[in-house]
Amino acid sequence: MNRCLLVGNQASYGGAFSADIQNSSFLNNCTIYGNSASVGGGLYSSNPSGISQLFVTNCIIFDNTAPTGSNYFIGALFFDHCCTAPLPGGIGNITNDPAFVNPAGGDYHLQSNSPCINAGNNVSVVEVTDLDGNPRIVGGTVDIGAYEYQTPTSVISYAWLQQYGLPTDGTADYVDTDGDGMNNYQEWIAGTDPTDPSSVLKMLAPAYTNNPSGLIVSWQSVNTRTYYLQSSTNLGAQPAFSTIQSNIVGQAGTTSYTDTTATNSGPYFYRVGVQ
Repeated sequence: MNRCLLVGNQASYGGAFSADIQNSSFLNNCTIYGNSASVGGGLYSSNPSGISQLFVTNCIIFDNTAPTGSNYFIGALFFDHCCTAPLPGGIGNITNDPAFVNPAGGDYHLQSNSPCINAGNNVSVVEVTDLDGNPRIVGGTVDIGAYEYQTPTSVISYAWLQQYGLPTDGTADYVDTDGDGMNNYQEWIAGTDPTDPSSVLKMLAPAYTNNPSGLIVSWQSVNTRTYYLQSSTNLGAQPAFSTIQSNIVGQAGTTSYTDTTATNSGPYFYRVGVQ
C-alpha cells in the first residue's frame, strides 16, 4: 500500500491493517490515524508461522487505540523512518505529534512546523506524487505520511532540527553551530550532534596488524548510518580516490575496516563517506 490514508477503521486485530500470515506486506508513505482494535489499534502482525513480515516505511501511525498495542502490535513488524509511539526499533523513527492541519475535520495534511517534513527515507519512495497528486519529494527529502508539504523552508528533517532546538526556516541549514568544521546539513547527513563539537565524522589514526596483514582504518561513527571507504596511493591521479568497500554498517563510537591490500610502505590515503 502506497500513499494511502487509513482512518477510522475498526477490527479485532489491526484496526487499519493486519499482516497476512503467509506473505510479507509493505506500507509506504501512508497515514494511519484514529483506528481501533482489541489488539494493534493501527497495525497488527503476529507472524505465527514465521513467514509473514510487515515492513512500514515513511508512515504516520498515530492516535490509534487498543487495549493492547494502541498504534501497533509487534510480531514481525519493521519500522523505517516512521512517526509513531512508543518508539519502535529501526532507523529514523520519531514519536513527535505529526501536527496535522485539522484531524478532527478530516484534514491530514502537515502543518508548516510538522516534524514529519523532510524526515522520510527517499530509498523507499515508489510514487512520484503524493495523495493529492502533488510532487512526492519537495526540498530534497520525502516527508513522512501520505501528503507532501509543498513549501518547506529547510532542506533538513524538521524533526532533527527541532530535536536540537534549531530553526526550521532554513537559516541554520549551513551554519556550523558547534564549530567542529561541519555545518548542520552535514551533521544531519552524518547523524552527528550539531551542538557537540566532539560529535563529528572524522578519520582516526590507522594501525597495522599482522592477522590479517594490512592496515586497519578507523573512523568516528554512529550506528544509524552506513558508510563507504575510499583509498588512494596517489593524490595527483584522476580520479584520486576509488571505493574499496561500501555498505559498511556503522558502529556506535568507532567503525573499523582492514585494508588487506595495504601491505607495503605506501603511501596510503583514505576518506570515508555516508551512503
